[in-house]
Amino acid sequence: MTQIEGTETRTILALDAMGVIYAVGDDTGKLLTPFIAEHGGSSDPVAIEAHYVAASLGEIPAEAFWQRVGLSPSLEDEYLALHTLTPGLEPFLEHVQQRVAGICCLSNDVPAWSLKLRERFGLDRWITPWVISGDVGIRKPAPGIYDALFASLAVEPRHIVFVDDRTGNLDAAAAAGIRTVLFDPEAATRNFRHGIAREFEGIMDLLLLGGFISV
Repeated sequence: MTQIEGTETRTILALDAMGVIYAVGDDTGKLLTPFIAEHGGSSDPVAIEAHYVAASLGEIPAEAFWQRVGLSPSLEDEYLALHTLTPGLEPFLEHVQQRVAGICCLSNDVPAWSLKLRERFGLDRWITPWVISGDVGIRKPAPGIYDALFASLAVEPRHIVFVDDRTGNLDAAAAAGIRTVLFDPEAATRNFRHGIAREFEGIMDLLLLGGFISV
């Protein structure tokens, strides 16, 4: 549990992984399914999605996922190498960590993949805890995963600002009392349900405007 003591702000910044921390939001459709097909595995995107969901709920381990889609688990690291950080993430984390009480991650993901990626990029120096669907057995936007987030933090929901690239996840977060920001680099119109940021500087602006951090 993250204890917030002796800080100027009680704000916790919670970041989604795919589409916020990592550049590709639809990793299943844009990275995983093509990778499996290119390596001679399943060409059925519906089946791949079903197996992925099972793995991201912790119902099957990563090794079983690869076997079910017709590939060797030894290809896992090659697949994960396709993931890149969203441009501007690292300087943003370096800056914002001085302004908030903590940064955490709330993500739908396969536990082994989440761990490998954050170790690869050294993200634990900025982000902890990681509340991952496969670890808690619940996927966003189900309410239980937000309860799991609350159980990992020593702050009330109103002190959490959650950044995600999917409005459904943000709607559920807002219903749980969390402040929300839609991260959408291509957004052309204002979103009236959530704050909207097209880049990491936009997140900083919203944190300042909302009084979550001080100048």
